[in-house]
Amino acid sequence: MNRVILRCSFVFALLVAANISGFAQDSSKHPITFTDMIGMHRVTEPEISRDGKWIAYTVTTPDMDANRGASNIWIVSTAGGAEMQLTRSGHDSSPVWSPDGKTLAFLSSRSGNSQVYLLSMEGGEAHPLTKLSTGADIVKWSPDGKALAFTSSVYPDCKDDDCNSKRDAEKEKNKVKAHVAERLLYRHWTHWNEGKRGHLFVIPADGSAAPRDLTLGADYDIPPDERGGPGDINFSPDSKELCYTAVTDRMEAISTNADLFIVPVAGGEAKRITTQQGFDGSPVYSPDGKFIAYHAQLTPGYEADRWRVMLYDRQSGKRENLTEGFDRSAEELASSADSKTIFFTAENETQKPVYAMVARAGAEPKKIIADTFNTAISFSADGKTLAFERTSLTMPAEVFASASDGSNVRQLSHQNDSILAALEMNPPETFWFEGAEGTKVQAMLIRPPKFDATKKYPLLVVLHGGPQTMSSNAWSYRWNPQVFSAAGYVTLMINRRGSTGYGQKFTDEITNDWGGKAYVDVMNGVDYTLKKYSFVDGTRMAAAGGSYGGYMADWIATHNGRFKAIISHASVYDKVSMYATEELWFEEHDMQGTPWTNPESYRKWAPVTFAGELGKYKTPTLVIAGERDYRVPYTQSLEFFSALQRQGVPSKLVVFPDEGHWVLKPQNSQFWYKTFLDWLALYVK
Repeated sequence: MNRVILRCSFVFALLVAANISGFAQDSSKHPITFTDMIGMHRVTEPEISRDGKWIAYTVTTPDMDANRGASNIWIVSTAGGAEMQLTRSGHDSSPVWSPDGKTLAFLSSRSGNSQVYLLSMEGGEAHPLTKLSTGADIVKWSPDGKALAFTSSVYPDCKDDDCNSKRDAEKEKNKVKAHVAERLLYRHWTHWNEGKRGHLFVIPADGSAAPRDLTLGADYDIPPDERGGPGDINFSPDSKELCYTAVTDRMEAISTNADLFIVPVAGGEAKRITTQQGFDGSPVYSPDGKFIAYHAQLTPGYEADRWRVMLYDRQSGKRENLTEGFDRSAEELASSADSKTIFFTAENETQKPVYAMVARAGAEPKKIIADTFNTAISFSADGKTLAFERTSLTMPAEVFASASDGSNVRQLSHQNDSILAALEMNPPETFWFEGAEGTKVQAMLIRPPKFDATKKYPLLVVLHGGPQTMSSNAWSYRWNPQVFSAAGYVTLMINRRGSTGYGQKFTDEITNDWGGKAYVDVMNGVDYTLKKYSFVDGTRMAAAGGSYGGYMADWIATHNGRFKAIISHASVYDKVSMYATEELWFEEHDMQGTPWTNPESYRKWAPVTFAGELGKYKTPTLVIAGERDYRVPYTQSLEFFSALQRQGVPSKLVVFPDEGHWVLKPQNSQFWYKTFLDWLALYVK
């Protein structure tokens, strides 16, 4: 399951290690509120022009009245200066530059479904390049500037758009809306699979011909619906072929076996170029055209395996593992202009540095940008300028640039400066303690604004999801530790066993041990915090988490009564009924079997197993879920709430019928934060 269960889900943050005994207060500033947070501009998808002069990016601002995010395209010069807004429809995203820098392509749903639009940098209005009834997603511009590639979800047996349009119209008219499935995977995150597949298309940049489906008839998604993204599709330097990632195994729900394929842009049969049983993805051509770098997980059925940097020789077909000795997961690969260096990002102890390594096996990756959280890297054509996105617990993501060696780092976008200037937020403090079996575990703590060391503060333990993710030095809108601390709590985040960024062994130690060492790590971390920080009130503690963090909240509810309140969001409560999830490889790997081949593990690590033992349920508990959550079916939360109510535990259930694993709509988010903080205030504050 993408640890996006967790993975995307609840990535929490923390900044620079420091032993802080007190804070100078600025009376002109105020603690962050939900209103402050929801008013922030969300910067994503930075891409540098090939000449290195400009960076285009998406800015999304929540619209409370419309109950959605309004997104537009902006640009900024890499030399610095004022940012410029290019579009204003509120429905635009995913900018990509033409090679000559004269035109920007992007996706827009301003006229209904998403289409590829073109905007001249010399002036004029944007105009649609595609007009498919099935829309467009993930757009790429060929290096020669003559074509664009994009994806669109179509019926595999349809050979043209007229067929797709008629099929959709028939389904819309049909009064029967039953979901019918004959194989796994039949739904994912928040959508049901209704027979369509993501196919790869190309279209001339001048619009002189209709789009062509390069994967006509393919009964698989490009990129994989389960774990794919824009980085899984790329052009060759000569613009003659495309490399893409796809999972072709029939039972996708148990397969992490993605391979790389190449297909001629002129049309023809797609060729598989990787064959190992783990996941191969994110292909990047070297500028000299000799190699394709990509990253790979080598353990089948395990989505939290370490990502290795691999190199495919296009002439010989030889594949080489470059980073077997590097105990971190390489993501977001890029190549230097001379094809001799590979760049990537990798999680490392709450941060995400940028690394560079010589493109040969055994070469040691070196941090060129360290001790910060960086994503979305892209290079100018000459390789001299690096663009990226940077965030921290005290700063929402902004666009940055540097030289290719990591020098001259500078912030270019300042979308939230005026909001941040009025806020008082304390940076997180990091510390290490002894977890289960003597293993060193890292935690991070944020003090409340207007901090007074002579006072006692309640403790909120925020439990991250995954389980194979980490509490990161990255801003979060869904679970924002600064908003929690601003309400008067010391917020504690513990990167317990199973967390990423600490080596593969540390991550693997949650396998078939969900409530074991990870639980001990959390409780040891709480004990260490109470000992280390005299201002934390151990009689007023709460625990809250989502996804696997929700599981840990449920587990805590059945295993100790130390907390005054618990908040459980999208939690895993009954491991057997959790088998109704979509990505079954997740359950089968982490429980080391199915409910019928290894029933003991499904029983042993399920909070429901301990529901009635010695009247364990005592802690007032808030239970939250989304009805459209197909990752952790919301019935898990219903079961948990029923058990709490039947045992007379003060509890409240909140179910969002229009949300999935995360609460994303602005008005729902506002209600979520209020309900969350009200529950804590009632029982803890």
